[in-house]
Amino acid sequence: VQLQASGGGLVQPGGSLRLSCAASGFAFGTYDMSWGRQVPGKMVDWIAMITRDGSRTQYAASVKGRFTISRDNANSTLYLQMNDLKFGDTAVYFCRRGWGVGYDKQGQGTQVTVSS
Repeated sequence: VQLQASGGGLVQPGGSLRLSCAASGFAFGTYDMSWGRQVPGKMVDWIAMITRDGSRTQYAASVKGRFTISRDNANSTLYLQMNDLKFGDTAVYFCRRGWGVGYDKQGQGTQVTVSS
């Protein structure tokens, strides 16, 4: 099982980024998926999830209305569109197989830095 996140970088406040997570080694379309993020010294916080068929999504209050999670099951890819980025969004972002306490795999993260 591999989960490889990409698309992070340096962005100004109010800017946008789109993260991707390429999944391999398992039947991607049969799993709920999620994104989490981690700042130094803290645990990974869950921020968004999507059901296996993409029909339902949930977001943490801190990102609701600004971030959108989506998926392409045909290409085994998970996405996170991040708009109106704020200083507090600076973190390493991870994609996960499953969500909440039910996740069982976490990939290598991608750094997002919001700075002016």
